[in-house]
Amino acid sequence: MENKFFKQFEKKTGVQMDEVFALARAIQHADFTSEKQVRKIVRKVSKVANRNISPQLEDQIVQSIIKDGHSLDMSKIEKMMR
Repeated sequence: MENKFFKQFEKKTGVQMDEVFALARAIQHADFTSEKQVRKIVRKVSKVANRNISPQLEDQIVQSIIKDGHSLDMSKIEKMMR
């Protein structure tokens, strides 16, 4: 069942599950007060989502995450990327 779900996800999104799992691991163990780590995660999310973001938007997202410092609010990032 899982394998079928993963294949459907990959087909629909064009994103390999290995990339999704790697990103999830990076997010799970990240220090959200570290600009370097947060910037790296933002770039990975952008790449996995196949969305180019401007340096200004990247800075805005990074600063927003660092300000919160405890977790990654994906809905906030999604709104910023629209």
